[in-house]
Amino acid sequence: MKKLTHIDKQGRVKMVDVTEKPSTQREAIAIGSVHMKPETLKLILDKKMPKGDVLCVARIAGISAAKKTGDLIPMCHPLNITAVNININPDSSKNKIDIEAKVKVTGQTGVEMEALTAVSVAALTIYDMCKAVDKEMVISDIMLIEKQGGRSGIYKRKR
Repeated sequence: MKKLTHIDKQGRVKMVDVTEKPSTQREAIAIGSVHMKPETLKLILDKKMPKGDVLCVARIAGISAAKKTGDLIPMCHPLNITAVNININPDSSKNKIDIEAKVKVTGQTGVEMEALTAVSVAALTIYDMCKAVDKEMVISDIMLIEKQGGRSGIYKRKR
C-alpha cells in the first residue's frame, strides 16, 4: 500500500507540495446517479418543477463546483481548470438521472476531486430542486471512472 501523501512525518495533515512537479495535461471523469419516483422524473423532464429547469441548473452547479473544489476540500490545490463538461442523462426505465463530469487541466496535480465534486453538487442540486415533491430521492454511486495524466498515468475503473 502506498503511503498517505497528506500526512507529514509527525502524523499531521499537510498540503502536498507540487512545486517541482511538471505541468502536464490531466483529465478525470466521475459519475453518479439520483434515483427518484417516476412522477418526479416526469416533472423534471416536462420542465414543470416549481424551482425551474432542474437539469440546466444542475449542469451549471456542477461546473461551478468543479471550479470551487479548492475552496471546499481543505487539501485540494486551487486549479486553473481548462474545461468542465457535465452530461446529465435521465433514465425513465430506472427512474433515475445519471450524471457524468469530465474535467481537464494543464497543471501539476490532477482533477479527480474536481470531477467528483462536480457530480456531487449536480446531484445535490437535483435533490434540492425536487425535495418539495420527493424527499425519498437517493444519491448514489458517485465514483471516479477514469483519470489520465501525471506520474500515475492512466486509471480506468473496471465496470
